[in-house]
Amino acid sequence: MVAVSANRLELLQIADAVAREKSIDRSIVIAAMEDAIAKAARSRYGQETDIHADINARTGELRLARHLLVVDEVENTATEITLDGARRHNPAAQVGDTIADTLPPFDFGRIAAQSAKQVIVQKVREAERDRQYDEYKDRIGDVVNGLVKRVEYGNVVVDLGRGEGILRRDELLPRETVKTGDRIRAYVYDVRREPRGPQIFLSRTHPQFMAKLFAQEVPEIYDGIVEIKAVARDPGSRAKIAVISRDQSVDPVGACVGMRGSRVQAVVNELQGEKIDIIPWNPDIATFIVNALAPAEVVKVVLDEDRERIEVVVPDAQLSLAIGRRGQNVRLATQLTGWDIDIMTEQEESERRQKEFAERTKMFAEALDLDEMMGQLLTSEGFTSVEEIAYVQLQELASIEGFDEDTAAELQARALKHLAEVEEALDARRTELGVDDDLKTVPGVTSKMLVAFGENDIKSVEDLAGCATDDLVGWTERKDGETVRHAGALDGFELSREDAEALVMQARVAAGWIEADEPAADGDDAAAGEA
Repeated sequence: MVAVSANRLELLQIADAVAREKSIDRSIVIAAMEDAIAKAARSRYGQETDIHADINARTGELRLARHLLVVDEVENTATEITLDGARRHNPAAQVGDTIADTLPPFDFGRIAAQSAKQVIVQKVREAERDRQYDEYKDRIGDVVNGLVKRVEYGNVVVDLGRGEGILRRDELLPRETVKTGDRIRAYVYDVRREPRGPQIFLSRTHPQFMAKLFAQEVPEIYDGIVEIKAVARDPGSRAKIAVISRDQSVDPVGACVGMRGSRVQAVVNELQGEKIDIIPWNPDIATFIVNALAPAEVVKVVLDEDRERIEVVVPDAQLSLAIGRRGQNVRLATQLTGWDIDIMTEQEESERRQKEFAERTKMFAEALDLDEMMGQLLTSEGFTSVEEIAYVQLQELASIEGFDEDTAAELQARALKHLAEVEEALDARRTELGVDDDLKTVPGVTSKMLVAFGENDIKSVEDLAGCATDDLVGWTERKDGETVRHAGALDGFELSREDAEALVMQARVAAGWIEADEPAADGDDAAAGEA
């Protein structure tokens, strides 16, 4: 009896020790022991036998039982029992019930003990992985501290205390050297459950790593008074961070810089000397972009909201500063604002404006049979196309200095005649290319588009319905380290991706593929592209 008590006590002590060492629940270890003992018992009583082990978590008492299913006719004596036999154990037994037949204790053989040990190790390892995954999946977006455990082919394995993280070579700062035993800080950007255990992916180049470092150094950010709106980084070299204050009495830039630059310097030191520009965020995109291009001065900005592009004019002497070394300054400003930024000097802008003025003047003179002076007059008044002149209010044309109503009416008549001639020529070209008349009925399709469709072998409503958005507006891909641009059928039409998608959807409605206002199923574009 004493020996049995010692064994019971030892069983619970082992469970407690393993649970503490692996930081998992004690009940999981006991359940693993029960599975292991049941497996060892099956090696003695037969693998088909349904044996269950039960360890009392308080006393450590072990009970073994064989479960038998109550049936009318026994086919397998290892797992089934007749109703009469079951009622000898339990008088209330019915067909379909399970009877627990208690088994006597036995001594494990060496092989059975080894097998049981493997089961326990496996179950404990799985529980440890689950615990580690559950703990770290909620820490995505946090900064963690750890010790460098080892360096493998440039990748760094970091001991986080209750788990291991992987810091891949491309997530380390350029020219950063890390040795075993170094303490390191990193950003958790992903946690994935994989067959070999949870993988905790760390980064020191992620833009949010810098944002989190500022939150640790600047109390105003931690308290929510100052908010980081955007971050752009060229890791190890330079970064830009846009901040805004929710309290007018707090300067967001000053709060991040700190007394004599102490706060920003702490972040710079952690990032191996990466230079950081702290920029005040502004809801007005033009002002924000001007701030983002600091330290360069900006003379003028021209916004194209539809294409999310902006042209920035800088003094001739400021061009290299605005672009930055290898385009770094403008690239970071683009990442920070989300807008494409074109930078030009005042001289380049002046030359371009003069060229556009001359081209537009020539276009008006040729299309409306005017002399150069009248073409210049229309251009200087802001007209950009013959369509504008044809459909503008007559009074607006007549109000131009030197014009009267008769002159305005004659101009509109010439504009309408020119448009009709262009339309006729385009229609003849469309017919020559074999484009169906039905394609003209698709909402949003113009005569110029019909000609472009014909030249790109899109000749029916079904052809257009089968197109992907990329087929119309083009696409880019990386090939041999270079960005390659593939033209679409409607290149040069200033068509956004949303407009192109709407055009394809209208064609699908016209072709009877879908009902009007029916959303496209996921993968429609991809399927259409393959077709």
